[in-house]
Amino acid sequence: MRTIISFAALFLSVILLQLSTGGVGPLDAISGLTLEFSTEQIGLLGSSHFLGFFIGCWWAPRLMGSVGHSRAFAVCTALGAMGLLGHTLTENPYIWAALRIASGTCVAGCYTVIEAWLNAKVTNETRGRAMGTYRIADMGASLCAQLIIAVLPPASYISYNLLAILCCASILPLAMTRASQPKTPDAPRLRPRLAWNSSPLAVAGVIVAALSSASMRMVGPVYGQEVGLGVDQIAFFLASFVLGGALAQYPLGWLADKYDRRWVLIWLSAAAVISCGITMLASGAGTAGVMLAAVLFGLTTFPIFSVSSAHANDFATTEQRVELAAALMFWYALGAIASPYISSTLIRQFGPGALFAFVALGHVFLIVFGLARMRSRPTPETRTHYVYAPRTSFTIGRLLKGSREKR
Repeated sequence: MRTIISFAALFLSVILLQLSTGGVGPLDAISGLTLEFSTEQIGLLGSSHFLGFFIGCWWAPRLMGSVGHSRAFAVCTALGAMGLLGHTLTENPYIWAALRIASGTCVAGCYTVIEAWLNAKVTNETRGRAMGTYRIADMGASLCAQLIIAVLPPASYISYNLLAILCCASILPLAMTRASQPKTPDAPRLRPRLAWNSSPLAVAGVIVAALSSASMRMVGPVYGQEVGLGVDQIAFFLASFVLGGALAQYPLGWLADKYDRRWVLIWLSAAAVISCGITMLASGAGTAGVMLAAVLFGLTTFPIFSVSSAHANDFATTEQRVELAAALMFWYALGAIASPYISSTLIRQFGPGALFAFVALGHVFLIVFGLARMRSRPTPETRTHYVYAPRTSFTIGRLLKGSREKR
């Protein structure tokens, strides 16, 4: 309880930020459908968000070093609020895409500040409880953000203003806390090749994880509308995906610690291919069938990033872990930038099922690549513990470093 109280300001900021920025993606997609944007334009909005996310991951540590934690957080939330409010001034999809770059920068920047602050305050004794509470706050708020869409009217001044208010409100806990700001950590060096040198399979895994998650979050509403879901049902469809991912973390963590992680990745991808097929078939099975399929899709695809991260850390030294986490996030961001636009284009050309056919194809590639990599080198004798790895910033490695003790 003391841990929760001492970090209450940080966790409250996380919740408010996630409620705001976690809702803008599906709201934009549904609003785009209402305003008759093309599917490619809706996909472009999602890709623009992750372009901003990549920019924020690189820029935020340097901004924090220049002006401090609180001011850097305020700058990033201001960008996020401006990006949200700008939606009410125009109905041009390309201007919306530019505004989504600001929103993506806000997400990465704010999480960079929160995670740097949290890492500076935790000790080895409190790290586990702090990380557990952080995950609950982040995942719980993400789930609620999807459900908020059920009650927000699309393409509405009120909806975007409400999200902007939540974004601005996330400044208050950090601005009003009496805790002193920690020293600014050095920005992690961005060495994408480090991840490839540690594990090519892990790089492939995080790219496929991005392909699955970014496509579902940003283009999932288009799929939902195409198969006949209402706006409130689309919100529950996306929430079901997040819920499935949350439920998978503990059992998959146990499997990833007990068995060869390459086999876990291969079987997860095989299950993901099956879940993609079930989701495509469930489009004609009624609302309940579509929701259950979304849970299954989240169960099989969401943990792949964390399993890939754990596998990469098995081949890294303790000194490399922070930079390795940043490198994996770099590859994830690249996959997330490309996948919404590609999947939306495929939907326009081949119908809604093309979204999950695209994801399934990525997982088939991961299966083949994983089997090939198993012939290249043996399983390491000493492995790190599986840790749920949030996809939030390049600095997340500092928080996870202390949790990855050697077995």
